[in-house]
Amino acid sequence: MLDAVHQPRFVDRSVPHIYATLLDENLYHGSVSTFYRILRSVNEVGDRRDQATRPAYVKPELCATAPNQVYAWDITKLHGPQKWTYFYLYAVIDIYSRYVVGWMVADRESSELAKVLLRATIRQQGADPKKLTIHADRGSSMKSKPVAFMLADLGVTKSHSRPHVSNDNPHIESLFKTAKYQPQFPATFANLIDARSFCRTFFDWYNNEHRHSGIFPAGQRRSGTDSSAANAAAQSSAWTTLTRVSPVISSAVPSAATRPSAMMTSLPHSPASSR
Repeated sequence: MLDAVHQPRFVDRSVPHIYATLLDENLYHGSVSTFYRILRSVNEVGDRRDQATRPAYVKPELCATAPNQVYAWDITKLHGPQKWTYFYLYAVIDIYSRYVVGWMVADRESSELAKVLLRATIRQQGADPKKLTIHADRGSSMKSKPVAFMLADLGVTKSHSRPHVSNDNPHIESLFKTAKYQPQFPATFANLIDARSFCRTFFDWYNNEHRHSGIFPAGQRRSGTDSSAANAAAQSSAWTTLTRVSPVISSAVPSAATRPSAMMTSLPHSPASSR
């Protein structure tokens, strides 16, 4: 069968054409599926035209050990008063602490607005552009030339998600889900003023009160007070366990006035939040 298929006259012919030609010549070597099976066994089945080649995208791995090292940003839609009308929420988050360092609500998605927000956020937070990485997905505003040129002028390293991968920007997506799953989140916003009012209240709560998985509120982590609060809480918990388990030793337990306090320091609202 391979000798028949390898004839020069069949060099540019498909398997069905070869099968029909040989059948017209009263030569039967097997069914069409048998031809394909034999050719597949010797790796001779495939498209012989030039195929498009795409670069291999590496999964982005970003590590932040302190504030203002890695930012992530994105844009999400907020439903307007009428069908097919939207407001657009721009948000920038510091992935080290999950602190929202900048946000804005606008009536359109624009690369120019994104450029203004990012530049203002970097300046107001006092971040060193040379040591900063900003991560985003591959949306039109994120890949736009105005944003790319602005980041290049400042010396900021930019990072993007892989194409068609939905979970390469998890911190900002988690932020948007938390916002939209709030019981107070309205189905529609009447105007920009209402949308900005809700976002102002939400981000103040998100930064200073919301407890993320495994870490203290973002404001405490950003200011560095989460470690002392965690130590105080651990000491207080140890005293409580000692009192409950060892009543004989409980007489030596300090009074509430001298016991280590687990008070947590709240961080004032960030001045970087764009209105």
